[in-house]
Amino acid sequence: MTIESHGHEHELEPQYGLPERLPAGEHILWQGSPDFRTMALRIFHVRKVALYFAALLLLRASFAIADGGTWLDGLVSLAWPLPLALTALASLAALAWMTARTAVYTLTDKRLVMRIGIVLTLTFNIPLRSIQSAALRVGDDRSGDIALPLAGPDHIAFLHLWPHVRPWRVARPEPMLRAVSEAPAVAALLTRAWSTANGVAVSSATTGAPATAANGTGARAAHQWQPSPT
Repeated sequence: MTIESHGHEHELEPQYGLPERLPAGEHILWQGSPDFRTMALRIFHVRKVALYFAALLLLRASFAIADGGTWLDGLVSLAWPLPLALTALASLAALAWMTARTAVYTLTDKRLVMRIGIVLTLTFNIPLRSIQSAALRVGDDRSGDIALPLAGPDHIAFLHLWPHVRPWRVARPEPMLRAVSEAPAVAALLTRAWSTANGVAVSSATTGAPATAANGTGARAAHQWQPSPT
């Protein structure tokens, strides 16, 4: 399996999202980037962090009042932790925005190209023949993540891919298209491209309606497709 990686070529891209122009006979089927709002809420967990800080600030104010202080004393006790909390939340939001803004996913009829990275820009060319299967997780707004386990012994380092990688799969990292808008449609397109490139039929749940069973994380249960002999 050959997975090509290019560094520092973002500013010199001959074609948007690609390290070089596509060769004759290869065509772009889809191109997109992560959705900032989805990235911030589901991947960087800005809402959960905000609730955590809110609980801490409320406890701090409550302790100040319980010690005999007034409501004003409770507010004064937040003078330094509140700016720190807001700074942390702003930093998370900024990281989500930069991650979404700098990432471009490109699906062609022969490969999947992931251009990712904020400071160090990397581009990974993943041939469709190197993709073993896929898993789709869809949210109520139809945005979602598509994980792509790779076939063969080769793999891409977890830290090179993060956060465009399936969580907790450190030993054998799985590239992941994160916070993709209209994820079921993208997954269906990827399924058809993979099937054509590999010349096999695919048994896929991604081409049907999303599942309705919630998993407690704001996203619906994952679907998978696996290759099956024609």
